[in-house]
Amino acid sequence: MREPERGTLIWAPVTILILLLAWQLLVMLLRPPTYLLPDPLSVFETLVTRISLIAPHAWVTLVEMLLGLAVGVSGGVLTALALASSALLRRPLLPLLIASQAVPLFALAPLMMLWFGYGMTPKVLMAALIIYFPVASTFYDGLRQTERGWLDLALIMRASPLRTMLLVRLPAALPSFCSGLRLAAICAPIGAVIGEWAGASAGLGYLMIQANAQMQTALMFAALLVLIVFALLLYAATELVSRWLLPWRSVSHR
Repeated sequence: MREPERGTLIWAPVTILILLLAWQLLVMLLRPPTYLLPDPLSVFETLVTRISLIAPHAWVTLVEMLLGLAVGVSGGVLTALALASSALLRRPLLPLLIASQAVPLFALAPLMMLWFGYGMTPKVLMAALIIYFPVASTFYDGLRQTERGWLDLALIMRASPLRTMLLVRLPAALPSFCSGLRLAAICAPIGAVIGEWAGASAGLGYLMIQANAQMQTALMFAALLVLIVFALLLYAATELVSRWLLPWRSVSHR
């Protein structure tokens, strides 16, 4: 195991423990009402005792996140390839890509509900939309920043544009793609929950709204904790994918 990885394994639980202790200390000192800020023990107790309620909602949100991740990453990759491959496509697509980030995601959520109903589809699309731009922009940057020397070598060897893309530009852009994938893993829960807040009958976002209406703050924190765990697991999964796609980086950092 590399030294940075060993340090991460040590410090990650230590950091979490420090945050939990600080939270507990804050509650002990300020003594706020439990409906404003419950202590960590109450949140964990709620998570255990209400797991039969939380688990079905967590499953719905997890499926929305994974489907949104698949759709968003696929769309981002295809857009980046189109932008890098054709100037004819780049002229109309690039302004649209930039303009897509000028519209607040919260403003789109009610429209998604209006167009696609209150099922899973609008939540998946919300997650995909928030994932789409980081993947498309980082992957496109990686494709267009391929070292000139490698492109000249492909030209000298008379490689076709397709072979140049597959054998030169794509491998060179993989580090940028992996960076976008990590961002996507963090953003996926946000998009799914925003969609659930706008209108849903299941999911962690829906559960949080219901708990808030009933002033069950510990249940809200428990749902939020599950959401954080999902984000961390997705991020860890993208790290594994990155190591698989970039084996030479793992070797070079030993």
